[in-house]
Amino acid sequence: MPEVPLSDVGGRDYSRTVIDTAARRAFANVLVNTLIANVTTSFLWFALTFWVYLETRSVLATGIIGGAYMLFIAFFSMIFGTLVDRHRKHAVMLVSSVVSAAAFIVAGVIYAVHPEAALLDLGGPWFWLFSGVILFGGVIEQLRNIALSTTVTLLIPEERRANANGLVGTVQGIAFLITSVFSGLAIGFLGMGWTLIIAITAMGLTFVHLLFVRIPEGEPERDPSAPGAFDFRGSVAAIRAAPGLFALIVFSTFNNLIGGVYMALMDPYGLTLFNAQTWGFALAFASTGFLIGGALVAKFGLGKRPVRTLLLVVIAMGALGALFMLREWWPLFVIGMWLYMMLIPPAEAAEQTVIQKVVPFTRQGRVFGMAAAMEAGAAPITAFLIAPIAEFLIIPYMRADEGQQQWGWLLGDGETRGIALICLFAGLIIVVVAVLAFFTRSYRTLSALYENAPEQQLPPPEAAFDPIAARGGLVEEPLLRDESSDEEPPAKTAE
Repeated sequence: MPEVPLSDVGGRDYSRTVIDTAARRAFANVLVNTLIANVTTSFLWFALTFWVYLETRSVLATGIIGGAYMLFIAFFSMIFGTLVDRHRKHAVMLVSSVVSAAAFIVAGVIYAVHPEAALLDLGGPWFWLFSGVILFGGVIEQLRNIALSTTVTLLIPEERRANANGLVGTVQGIAFLITSVFSGLAIGFLGMGWTLIIAITAMGLTFVHLLFVRIPEGEPERDPSAPGAFDFRGSVAAIRAAPGLFALIVFSTFNNLIGGVYMALMDPYGLTLFNAQTWGFALAFASTGFLIGGALVAKFGLGKRPVRTLLLVVIAMGALGALFMLREWWPLFVIGMWLYMMLIPPAEAAEQTVIQKVVPFTRQGRVFGMAAAMEAGAAPITAFLIAPIAEFLIIPYMRADEGQQQWGWLLGDGETRGIALICLFAGLIIVVVAVLAFFTRSYRTLSALYENAPEQQLPPPEAAFDPIAARGGLVEEPLLRDESSDEEPPAKTAE
Protein backbone atom coordinates (compact mmCIF):
# COMPACT_ATOMS: atom_id res chain seq x y z
CA MET A 1 0.00 0.00 0.00
CA PRO A 2 1.19 3.59 -0.57
CA GLU A 3 2.69 5.52 2.28
CA VAL A 4 0.10 7.52 4.22
CA PRO A 5 1.43 10.39 6.35
CA LEU A 6 -0.12 11.08 9.69
CA SER A 7 -1.33 14.45 8.51
CA ASP A 8 -3.72 12.68 6.15
CA VAL A 9 -5.55 10.99 8.98
CA GLY A 10 -5.32 13.80 11.48
CA GLY A 11 -3.19 14.31 14.54
CA ARG A 12 -3.90 13.41 18.12
CA ASP A 13 -6.39 16.27 18.63
CA TYR A 14 -8.50 15.24 15.66
CA SER A 15 -8.46 11.59 16.65
CA ARG A 16 -9.33 12.37 20.24
CA THR A 17 -12.14 14.69 19.16
CA VAL A 18 -13.75 12.07 16.95
CA ILE A 19 -13.47 9.39 19.63
CA ASP A 20 -14.83 11.73 22.30
CA THR A 21 -17.75 12.67 20.06
CA ALA A 22 -18.59 9.01 19.53
CA ALA A 23 -18.26 8.40 23.27
CA ARG A 24 -20.60 11.28 24.14
CA ARG A 25 -23.13 10.08 21.59
CA ALA A 26 -22.94 6.56 22.97
CA PHE A 27 -23.35 7.81 26.53
CA ALA A 28 -26.43 9.84 25.57
CA ASN A 29 -28.00 6.81 23.90
CA VAL A 30 -27.22 4.59 26.88
CA LEU A 31 -28.86 7.12 29.19
CA VAL A 32 -32.01 7.20 27.03
CA ASN A 33 -32.14 3.41 26.94
CA THR A 34 -31.60 3.23 30.69
CA LEU A 35 -34.45 5.67 31.17
CA ILE A 36 -36.84 3.43 29.22
CA ALA A 37 -35.69 0.33 31.11
CA ASN A 38 -35.88 2.01 34.52
CA VAL A 39 -39.36 3.32 33.79
CA THR A 40 -40.52 -0.14 32.80
CA THR A 41 -39.13 -2.10 35.75
CA SER A 42 -40.03 0.55 38.33
CA PHE A 43 -43.50 0.92 36.83
CA LEU A 44 -44.27 -2.75 37.35
CA TRP A 45 -42.65 -2.96 40.79
CA PHE A 46 -44.57 0.11 42.04
CA ALA A 47 -47.76 -1.21 40.52
CA LEU A 48 -47.34 -4.56 42.25
CA THR A 49 -46.81 -2.84 45.62
CA PHE A 50 -49.85 -0.58 45.15
CA TRP A 51 -52.02 -3.47 43.98
CA VAL A 52 -51.11 -5.77 46.85
CA TYR A 53 -51.58 -3.11 49.54
CA LEU A 54 -54.89 -1.84 48.18
CA GLU A 55 -56.28 -5.37 47.93
CA THR A 56 -54.94 -6.65 51.26
CA ARG A 57 -54.29 -3.48 53.35
CA SER A 58 -51.31 -5.32 54.78
CA VAL A 59 -48.14 -3.47 55.74
CA LEU A 60 -46.57 -6.89 56.16
CA ALA A 61 -47.23 -7.73 52.49
CA THR A 62 -45.65 -4.53 51.19
CA GLY A 63 -42.70 -5.05 53.52
CA ILE A 64 -42.22 -8.55 52.14
CA ILE A 65 -42.30 -7.28 48.54
CA GLY A 66 -39.85 -4.47 49.21
CA GLY A 67 -37.56 -6.69 51.26
CA ALA A 68 -37.62 -9.49 48.70
CA TYR A 69 -36.69 -7.04 45.94
CA MET A 70 -33.64 -5.81 47.83
CA LEU A 71 -32.72 -9.36 48.85
CA PHE A 72 -32.71 -10.39 45.19
CA ILE A 73 -30.42 -7.45 44.39
CA ALA A 74 -28.08 -8.44 47.19
CA PHE A 75 -27.92 -12.03 45.96
CA PHE A 76 -27.34 -11.30 42.28
CA SER A 77 -25.21 -8.13 42.38
CA MET A 78 -21.91 -9.95 42.94
CA ILE A 79 -22.57 -12.15 39.92
CA PHE A 80 -23.66 -9.12 37.90
CA GLY A 81 -20.43 -7.30 38.74
CA THR A 82 -18.27 -10.15 37.45
CA LEU A 83 -20.34 -10.35 34.25
CA VAL A 84 -19.86 -6.62 33.66
CA ASP A 85 -16.07 -6.92 34.03
CA ARG A 86 -15.84 -9.96 31.75
CA HIS A 87 -18.10 -8.85 28.88
CA ARG A 88 -18.78 -5.80 26.76
CA LYS A 89 -21.18 -3.37 28.36
CA HIS A 90 -23.51 -3.37 25.35
CA ALA A 91 -23.88 -7.17 25.46
CA VAL A 92 -24.60 -7.06 29.19
CA MET A 93 -27.34 -4.48 28.68
CA LEU A 94 -28.92 -6.57 25.93
CA VAL A 95 -29.02 -9.61 28.21
CA SER A 96 -30.65 -7.49 30.90
CA SER A 97 -33.45 -6.42 28.53
CA VAL A 98 -34.10 -9.96 27.26
CA VAL A 99 -34.26 -11.56 30.71
CA SER A 100 -36.51 -8.82 32.14
CA ALA A 101 -38.91 -9.12 29.22
CA ALA A 102 -39.03 -12.91 29.59
CA ALA A 103 -39.76 -12.63 33.33
CA PHE A 104 -42.60 -10.18 32.73
CA ILE A 105 -44.10 -12.48 30.11
CA VAL A 106 -44.04 -15.38 32.58
CA ALA A 107 -45.75 -13.17 35.18
CA GLY A 108 -48.40 -12.27 32.60
CA VAL A 109 -49.11 -15.94 31.94
CA ILE A 110 -49.43 -16.64 35.69
CA TYR A 111 -51.85 -13.72 36.05
CA ALA A 112 -53.91 -14.90 33.08
CA VAL A 113 -54.40 -18.47 34.32
CA HIS A 114 -55.02 -17.83 38.04
CA PRO A 115 -57.72 -15.79 39.81
CA GLU A 116 -56.64 -12.65 41.65
CA ALA A 117 -57.77 -14.12 44.96
CA ALA A 118 -55.14 -16.86 44.64
CA LEU A 119 -52.44 -14.35 43.66
CA LEU A 120 -53.24 -12.17 46.70
CA ASP A 121 -53.24 -15.02 49.24
CA LEU A 122 -50.05 -14.55 51.27
CA GLY A 123 -50.37 -18.09 52.58
CA GLY A 124 -50.56 -19.62 49.12
CA PRO A 125 -47.77 -20.40 46.64
CA TRP A 126 -49.06 -18.25 43.78
CA PHE A 127 -48.52 -14.93 45.61
CA TRP A 128 -44.87 -15.80 46.12
CA LEU A 129 -44.37 -17.10 42.59
CA PHE A 130 -46.14 -14.19 40.90
CA SER A 131 -44.43 -11.52 43.00
CA GLY A 132 -41.08 -13.29 42.79
CA VAL A 133 -41.10 -13.47 38.99
CA ILE A 134 -41.94 -9.75 38.68
CA LEU A 135 -39.29 -8.81 41.21
CA PHE A 136 -36.71 -10.98 39.46
CA GLY A 137 -37.43 -9.20 36.18
CA GLY A 138 -36.94 -5.88 37.94
CA VAL A 139 -33.79 -6.98 39.72
CA ILE A 140 -32.10 -7.83 36.41
CA GLU A 141 -32.13 -4.08 35.83
CA GLN A 142 -29.35 -3.92 38.42
CA LEU A 143 -27.10 -5.63 35.86
CA ARG A 144 -27.67 -2.67 33.53
CA ASN A 145 -27.08 -0.17 36.35
CA ILE A 146 -23.70 -1.70 37.24
CA ALA A 147 -22.75 -1.67 33.57
CA LEU A 148 -23.81 1.99 33.35
CA SER A 149 -21.58 2.96 36.29
CA THR A 150 -18.54 1.44 34.58
CA THR A 151 -19.58 2.96 31.25
CA VAL A 152 -19.27 6.41 32.83
CA THR A 153 -15.64 5.61 33.61
CA LEU A 154 -15.11 4.31 30.07
CA LEU A 155 -16.71 7.16 28.14
CA ILE A 156 -16.40 10.28 30.30
CA PRO A 157 -13.15 12.12 31.17
CA GLU A 158 -12.23 12.11 34.85
CA GLU A 159 -12.96 15.79 35.41
CA ARG A 160 -16.55 15.36 34.15
CA ARG A 161 -17.50 12.05 35.77
CA ALA A 162 -19.22 13.63 38.77
CA ASN A 163 -21.35 15.66 36.35
CA ALA A 164 -22.12 12.52 34.34
CA ASN A 165 -23.17 10.74 37.52
CA GLY A 166 -25.48 13.67 38.13
CA LEU A 167 -27.06 13.05 34.73
CA VAL A 168 -27.55 9.42 35.72
CA GLY A 169 -29.36 10.65 38.84
CA THR A 170 -31.50 12.93 36.69
CA VAL A 171 -32.49 9.99 34.50
CA GLN A 172 -33.42 8.02 37.60
CA GLY A 173 -35.52 10.94 38.75
CA ILE A 174 -37.36 11.15 35.44
CA ALA A 175 -38.01 7.42 35.63
CA PHE A 176 -39.30 7.72 39.19
CA LEU A 177 -41.57 10.62 38.22
CA ILE A 178 -43.09 8.79 35.28
CA THR A 179 -43.58 5.52 37.13
CA SER A 180 -45.03 7.23 40.20
CA VAL A 181 -47.82 8.76 38.14
CA PHE A 182 -48.54 5.92 35.78
CA SER A 183 -48.27 3.07 38.27
CA GLY A 184 -51.04 4.58 40.38
CA LEU A 185 -53.14 5.42 37.33
CA ALA A 186 -52.61 1.97 35.81
CA ILE A 187 -53.67 0.13 38.96
CA GLY A 188 -56.49 2.57 39.69
CA PHE A 189 -58.03 2.58 36.20
CA LEU A 190 -56.68 -0.42 34.24
CA GLY A 191 -55.88 -3.11 36.77
CA MET A 192 -52.93 -5.47 37.06
CA GLY A 193 -53.53 -7.29 33.75
CA TRP A 194 -53.15 -4.26 31.50
CA THR A 195 -50.26 -3.06 33.66
CA LEU A 196 -48.38 -6.27 32.82
CA ILE A 197 -49.09 -5.84 29.10
CA ILE A 198 -47.73 -2.27 29.17
CA ALA A 199 -44.55 -3.40 30.95
CA ILE A 200 -43.91 -6.25 28.49
CA THR A 201 -44.35 -3.93 25.51
CA ALA A 202 -42.09 -1.24 26.94
CA MET A 203 -39.31 -3.73 27.70
CA GLY A 204 -39.51 -4.97 24.12
CA LEU A 205 -39.02 -1.39 22.90
CA THR A 206 -35.98 -1.09 25.16
CA PHE A 207 -34.41 -4.12 23.53
CA VAL A 208 -35.08 -2.84 20.00
CA HIS A 209 -33.60 0.58 20.77
CA LEU A 210 -30.53 -0.99 22.34
CA LEU A 211 -29.80 -2.90 19.13
CA PHE A 212 -28.99 0.44 17.46
CA VAL A 213 -26.72 1.72 20.25
CA ARG A 214 -22.96 1.27 19.96
CA ILE A 215 -20.46 1.72 22.79
CA PRO A 216 -16.82 2.39 21.81
CA GLU A 217 -15.24 -0.43 23.76
CA GLY A 218 -12.83 -3.16 22.85
CA GLU A 219 -13.07 -6.71 24.10
CA PRO A 220 -12.42 -6.69 27.89
CA GLU A 221 -9.36 -8.53 29.12
CA ARG A 222 -10.21 -11.56 31.21
CA ASP A 223 -8.92 -11.52 34.76
CA PRO A 224 -7.12 -14.86 35.28
CA SER A 225 -7.80 -14.62 39.01
CA ALA A 226 -11.58 -14.62 38.38
CA PRO A 227 -12.33 -18.06 36.96
CA GLY A 228 -15.99 -18.14 37.98
CA ALA A 229 -19.06 -15.92 37.83
CA PHE A 230 -18.93 -15.23 41.57
CA ASP A 231 -15.60 -13.50 42.13
CA PHE A 232 -15.85 -12.55 45.78
CA ARG A 233 -12.08 -12.71 46.25
CA GLY A 234 -11.41 -10.32 43.36
CA SER A 235 -13.97 -7.85 44.69
CA VAL A 236 -12.47 -7.88 48.16
CA ALA A 237 -8.94 -7.49 46.76
CA ALA A 238 -9.97 -4.43 44.73
CA ILE A 239 -11.66 -2.82 47.73
CA ARG A 240 -8.73 -3.52 50.05
CA ALA A 241 -6.35 -1.95 47.53
CA ALA A 242 -8.09 1.40 48.14
CA PRO A 243 -7.69 2.24 51.85
CA GLY A 244 -10.87 3.66 53.31
CA LEU A 245 -13.11 2.39 50.49
CA PHE A 246 -14.44 -0.47 52.58
CA ALA A 247 -15.45 2.00 55.28
CA LEU A 248 -17.31 4.05 52.67
CA ILE A 249 -19.24 0.99 51.53
CA VAL A 250 -19.99 0.01 55.12
CA PHE A 251 -21.28 3.52 55.79
CA SER A 252 -23.51 3.37 52.71
CA THR A 253 -24.67 -0.07 53.82
CA PHE A 254 -25.67 1.30 57.23
CA ASN A 255 -27.46 4.16 55.52
CA ASN A 256 -29.42 1.61 53.48
CA LEU A 257 -30.09 -0.37 56.66
CA ILE A 258 -31.96 2.63 58.01
CA GLY A 259 -33.39 3.31 54.54
CA GLY A 260 -35.17 -0.04 54.76
CA VAL A 261 -37.47 1.59 57.30
CA TYR A 262 -38.68 4.09 54.71
CA MET A 263 -38.93 1.39 52.04
CA ALA A 264 -41.24 -0.70 54.21
CA LEU A 265 -43.40 2.14 55.54
CA MET A 266 -43.53 4.88 52.90
CA ASP A 267 -46.25 3.37 50.70
CA PRO A 268 -48.55 2.39 53.62
CA TYR A 269 -48.16 5.93 55.00
CA GLY A 270 -48.89 7.55 51.65
CA LEU A 271 -51.77 5.25 50.80
CA THR A 272 -53.34 6.10 54.15
CA LEU A 273 -53.25 9.81 53.32
CA PHE A 274 -54.21 9.45 49.62
CA ASN A 275 -55.96 7.07 47.25
CA ALA A 276 -53.80 5.17 44.75
CA GLN A 277 -54.13 7.73 41.96
CA THR A 278 -53.42 10.74 44.18
CA TRP A 279 -50.54 8.95 45.89
CA GLY A 280 -49.05 8.33 42.47
CA PHE A 281 -49.21 12.05 41.69
CA ALA A 282 -47.74 12.90 45.10
CA LEU A 283 -44.82 10.57 44.42
CA ALA A 284 -44.44 12.11 40.98
CA PHE A 285 -44.18 15.59 42.47
CA ALA A 286 -41.71 14.39 45.10
CA SER A 287 -39.61 12.69 42.43
CA THR A 288 -38.98 16.03 40.74
CA GLY A 289 -36.54 16.42 43.61
CA PHE A 290 -34.52 13.67 41.92
CA LEU A 291 -34.42 15.78 38.77
CA ILE A 292 -33.25 18.89 40.56
CA GLY A 293 -30.68 17.05 42.67
CA GLY A 294 -29.28 15.24 39.64
CA ALA A 295 -29.31 18.42 37.55
CA LEU A 296 -27.40 20.33 40.23
CA VAL A 297 -24.72 17.64 40.31
CA ALA A 298 -24.60 17.56 36.50
CA LYS A 299 -24.11 21.34 36.46
CA PHE A 300 -21.81 21.95 39.44
CA GLY A 301 -20.31 18.55 40.25
CA LEU A 302 -19.55 17.45 43.81
CA GLY A 303 -16.62 19.65 44.69
CA LYS A 304 -13.04 18.55 45.25
CA ARG A 305 -13.93 16.30 48.20
CA PRO A 306 -16.88 14.06 47.29
CA VAL A 307 -16.52 11.96 50.46
CA ARG A 308 -17.15 15.07 52.56
CA THR A 309 -20.07 15.97 50.31
CA LEU A 310 -21.55 12.50 50.86
CA LEU A 311 -21.47 12.77 54.65
CA LEU A 312 -23.03 16.25 54.64
CA VAL A 313 -25.80 15.06 52.35
CA VAL A 314 -26.51 12.02 54.54
CA ILE A 315 -26.79 14.24 57.63
CA ALA A 316 -29.39 16.35 55.82
CA MET A 317 -31.26 13.21 54.71
CA GLY A 318 -31.42 11.92 58.28
CA ALA A 319 -32.75 15.24 59.56
CA LEU A 320 -35.44 15.31 56.90
CA GLY A 321 -36.41 11.69 57.55
CA ALA A 322 -36.90 12.50 61.20
CA LEU A 323 -39.01 15.61 60.61
CA PHE A 324 -41.33 15.12 57.63
CA MET A 325 -43.85 12.96 59.49
CA LEU A 326 -44.01 14.90 62.79
CA ARG A 327 -47.58 15.77 61.94
CA GLU A 328 -50.11 13.87 59.85
CA TRP A 329 -50.25 16.73 57.39
CA TRP A 330 -49.90 15.86 53.73
CA PRO A 331 -48.07 19.08 52.63
CA LEU A 332 -45.35 18.43 55.23
CA PHE A 333 -45.02 14.84 54.06
CA VAL A 334 -44.88 15.63 50.34
CA ILE A 335 -42.46 18.56 50.67
CA GLY A 336 -40.27 16.47 52.98
CA MET A 337 -40.20 13.66 50.42
CA TRP A 338 -39.31 16.18 47.71
CA LEU A 339 -36.34 17.48 49.66
CA TYR A 340 -35.26 13.97 50.68
CA MET A 341 -35.29 12.78 47.05
CA MET A 342 -33.35 15.86 45.96
CA LEU A 343 -30.50 14.67 48.18
CA ILE A 344 -30.38 11.09 46.87
CA PRO A 345 -28.60 11.84 43.52
CA PRO A 346 -25.71 13.74 45.19
CA ALA A 347 -25.24 10.91 47.70
CA GLU A 348 -25.20 8.20 45.05
CA ALA A 349 -23.08 10.26 42.65
CA ALA A 350 -20.49 10.86 45.38
CA GLU A 351 -20.03 7.15 46.06
CA GLN A 352 -19.88 6.32 42.35
CA THR A 353 -17.39 9.09 41.60
CA VAL A 354 -15.03 7.88 44.33
CA ILE A 355 -15.14 4.27 43.12
CA GLN A 356 -14.68 5.33 39.49
CA LYS A 357 -11.45 7.11 40.41
CA VAL A 358 -9.79 4.89 43.03
CA VAL A 359 -10.64 1.40 41.66
CA PRO A 360 -8.98 0.10 38.45
CA PHE A 361 -11.43 0.00 35.55
CA THR A 362 -10.95 -3.74 35.00
CA ARG A 363 -12.37 -4.46 38.45
CA GLN A 364 -14.96 -1.73 38.81
CA GLY A 365 -17.86 -3.99 37.89
CA ARG A 366 -17.07 -6.34 40.76
CA VAL A 367 -16.61 -3.48 43.22
CA PHE A 368 -19.88 -1.85 42.18
CA GLY A 369 -21.50 -5.28 42.40
CA MET A 370 -20.18 -5.96 45.89
CA ALA A 371 -21.17 -2.48 47.06
CA ALA A 372 -24.66 -3.00 45.65
CA ALA A 373 -24.88 -6.42 47.31
CA MET A 374 -23.90 -5.10 50.73
CA GLU A 375 -26.06 -1.99 50.51
CA ALA A 376 -29.07 -3.79 49.10
CA GLY A 377 -28.71 -6.67 51.54
CA ALA A 378 -29.05 -4.28 54.46
CA ALA A 379 -32.44 -2.87 53.46
CA PRO A 380 -34.43 -6.14 53.48
CA ILE A 381 -33.15 -6.93 56.97
CA THR A 382 -34.76 -3.74 58.21
CA ALA A 383 -37.84 -4.13 56.00
CA PHE A 384 -38.53 -7.68 57.13
CA LEU A 385 -38.03 -6.69 60.77
CA ILE A 386 -39.80 -3.34 60.77
CA ALA A 387 -42.93 -4.34 58.82
CA PRO A 388 -44.24 -6.85 61.42
CA ILE A 389 -42.99 -4.70 64.32
CA ALA A 390 -44.84 -1.70 62.89
CA GLU A 391 -48.04 -3.60 62.12
CA PHE A 392 -48.34 -5.60 65.33
CA LEU A 393 -46.60 -3.42 67.95
CA ILE A 394 -45.83 0.22 67.18
CA ILE A 395 -48.93 1.19 65.18
CA PRO A 396 -51.36 -0.37 67.73
CA TYR A 397 -49.35 1.22 70.56
CA MET A 398 -49.62 4.69 69.05
CA ARG A 399 -53.34 4.26 68.43
CA ALA A 400 -53.89 3.43 72.08
CA ASP A 401 -54.22 6.03 74.83
CA GLU A 402 -50.81 5.14 76.28
CA GLY A 403 -48.97 5.99 73.08
CA GLN A 404 -50.93 9.17 72.54
CA GLN A 405 -50.24 10.40 76.06
CA GLN A 406 -46.50 9.73 75.77
CA TRP A 407 -45.83 10.95 72.22
CA GLY A 408 -48.84 13.04 71.25
CA TRP A 409 -47.09 16.29 72.21
CA LEU A 410 -44.45 15.58 69.55
CA LEU A 411 -46.27 13.62 66.85
CA GLY A 412 -49.84 14.89 67.16
CA ASP A 413 -52.93 12.84 66.35
CA GLY A 414 -53.67 10.54 63.44
CA GLU A 415 -53.84 7.03 62.12
CA THR A 416 -50.18 6.90 61.04
CA ARG A 417 -48.45 8.11 64.22
CA GLY A 418 -46.83 4.71 64.75
CA ILE A 419 -45.06 4.99 61.37
CA ALA A 420 -44.04 8.55 62.24
CA LEU A 421 -42.46 7.42 65.51
CA ILE A 422 -40.36 4.77 63.77
CA CYS A 423 -39.16 7.19 61.07
CA LEU A 424 -38.29 9.83 63.70
CA PHE A 425 -35.81 7.55 65.45
CA ALA A 426 -34.47 6.15 62.16
CA GLY A 427 -33.60 9.66 60.95
CA LEU A 428 -31.92 10.63 64.21
CA ILE A 429 -29.73 7.52 64.09
CA ILE A 430 -28.55 8.43 60.55
CA VAL A 431 -27.59 11.94 61.69
CA VAL A 432 -25.54 10.70 64.64
CA VAL A 433 -23.65 8.07 62.61
CA ALA A 434 -22.84 10.49 59.78
CA VAL A 435 -21.51 13.12 62.20
CA LEU A 436 -19.28 10.52 63.89
CA ALA A 437 -17.95 9.40 60.48
CA PHE A 438 -16.23 12.78 60.06
CA PHE A 439 -13.88 11.94 62.92
CA THR A 440 -12.78 8.53 61.62
CA ARG A 441 -9.40 7.64 60.19
CA SER A 442 -11.07 6.02 57.17
CA TYR A 443 -12.64 9.33 56.18
CA ARG A 444 -9.27 11.09 56.16
CA THR A 445 -7.52 8.21 54.36
CA LEU A 446 -10.08 7.88 51.58
CA SER A 447 -10.23 11.64 51.04
CA ALA A 448 -6.46 11.76 50.59
CA LEU A 449 -6.51 8.72 48.30
CA TYR A 450 -9.13 10.34 46.07
CA GLU A 451 -7.12 13.53 45.74
CA ASN A 452 -3.91 11.69 44.77
CA ALA A 453 -5.29 8.79 42.68
CA PRO A 454 -3.70 8.44 39.21
CA GLU A 455 -5.70 8.65 35.98
CA GLN A 456 -7.53 5.47 34.97
CA GLN A 457 -5.89 3.15 32.42
CA LEU A 458 -8.77 2.45 30.02
CA PRO A 459 -8.90 -0.15 27.24
CA PRO A 460 -8.59 1.25 23.70
CA PRO A 461 -11.82 1.70 21.71
CA GLU A 462 -12.61 -0.77 18.97
CA ALA A 463 -11.32 0.16 15.51
CA ALA A 464 -14.73 1.32 14.28
CA PHE A 465 -14.54 4.24 16.71
CA ASP A 466 -10.86 5.03 16.20
CA PRO A 467 -10.41 7.00 12.96
CA ILE A 468 -6.68 6.27 12.84
CA ALA A 469 -6.89 2.57 13.69
CA ALA A 470 -9.67 2.25 11.14
CA ARG A 471 -7.26 3.57 8.47
CA GLY A 472 -4.94 0.64 8.83
CA GLY A 473 -3.73 0.70 12.41
CA LEU A 474 -1.33 3.56 11.78
CA VAL A 475 -1.23 4.80 15.32
CA GLU A 476 0.44 2.98 18.15
CA GLU A 477 1.42 3.86 21.70
CA PRO A 478 2.64 6.60 22.23
CA LEU A 479 1.41 7.35 18.73
CA LEU A 480 2.26 10.98 17.98
CA ARG A 481 4.91 13.54 18.50
CA ASP A 482 6.34 14.42 21.87
CA GLU A 483 4.89 17.83 22.73
CA SER A 484 8.21 18.82 24.32
CA SER A 485 10.11 18.26 21.07
CA ASP A 486 10.09 20.27 17.85
CA GLU A 487 11.01 17.22 15.81
CA GLU A 488 8.30 16.05 13.39
CA PRO A 489 7.13 12.45 13.82
CA PRO A 490 8.13 10.06 11.08
CA ALA A 491 5.53 9.08 8.54
CA LYS A 492 3.89 5.70 9.02
CA THR A 493 3.07 3.21 6.37
CA ALA A 494 -0.16 1.24 6.28
CA GLU A 495 0.42 -2.41 5.81
